[in-house]
Amino acid sequence: MDFNFSDDQQQLRDAVAKWVEKGYGFERRRGIEAAGGFSRETWDELAELGLGGLYIPEDEGGLGMGPVEGMVVMEELGRGIVLEPLAQSFIAGALLAGHADADTKDSWLPRIAGGQALVVLAYQERKARYRLDVCDAKAQKAGDGFTLHGTKSLVPAGDEADAFLVPAQLDGKIALFLVERAADGVAARGYGTQDGSRAAEVVFDGAAATLLTRDGLAALEHGVDIGIASTCAEAVGVMDQTLAVTVDYMNTRKQFGVAIASFQALRHRVADMKMQVELARSMSYYASLKLNAPAAERRQAMARAKYQLGVSMRFVSQQSVQLHGGIGVTDEYIGSHYFRKLTQLEMTFGDSMHHLGEVSARMQDTAGVFA
Repeated sequence: MDFNFSDDQQQLRDAVAKWVEKGYGFERRRGIEAAGGFSRETWDELAELGLGGLYIPEDEGGLGMGPVEGMVVMEELGRGIVLEPLAQSFIAGALLAGHADADTKDSWLPRIAGGQALVVLAYQERKARYRLDVCDAKAQKAGDGFTLHGTKSLVPAGDEADAFLVPAQLDGKIALFLVERAADGVAARGYGTQDGSRAAEVVFDGAAATLLTRDGLAALEHGVDIGIASTCAEAVGVMDQTLAVTVDYMNTRKQFGVAIASFQALRHRVADMKMQVELARSMSYYASLKLNAPAAERRQAMARAKYQLGVSMRFVSQQSVQLHGGIGVTDEYIGSHYFRKLTQLEMTFGDSMHHLGEVSARMQDTAGVFA
């Protein structure tokens, strides 16, 4: 299979990499983390690069690109452990473009593409344990529209968002709604997360909601799969940098008068880290290339990729800390921030054990078909 990138994709990578290097240094990131974990100024800069509109059609103000371009962008943002949740704009752009009516598209898509609106997916509930078909939130008809009741957890930048994409039960089936944060009956309590970014608990108490689709579970699965592919790509970027700072440290740290990089046992551990990074990269490519596949095939691919990425993230991050020693977990050192990011990404959109179970269940279903 040809994994070479086109000139346009390489130019996109270079533009994002240049912004990360020159505009999103470690000290700036620490300042954003200290201020709460989200920066509208940074969000505007990402929008100026056109990244918010990556999945939005050109006639709606976006770039009209796809999964491979999204992967390229997320890898580079991963290298800078960027806090702002750009993947949420990919999800919102794809779901609104695919399911919203014309008026809703005209109202929201150009604003998402231009960075004026942050729309995030609010789907997790406390008892769901990563299952997308478990949903207690409820919607009901109210005049010409709908109202929504329920609580969603771990909503990315939920207290900073302008609107939410919310799955809720409607007539016994999960539907997908758009709810504005400024609407009456919406309350968001924000907090910092382990990796320094921001999330919120969001309560909907009779909030006005716009119906996007009654086939909400299928739409939700598609949105989460975009999130999984984005998370995989981001993790590859983080692991690349984790490996780089680890090797750099080993080349400068001396013991018994020589650099510890010269010790054969430690070199073998670095080689194992590199192998895990490359396994993860291959599965990230696989996930992105399967995003446009039929739903069952796509879901299986995402579960496989996220499981391998989870294994790789855990191995690379833990080996990095062990090879660094105590400095590897100090807040002043960038390596600890890579460790925290990888730890959180491993649990984002389902942890490794969840996706291993998904792979196993789908393989059993397939075996039953051919039995």
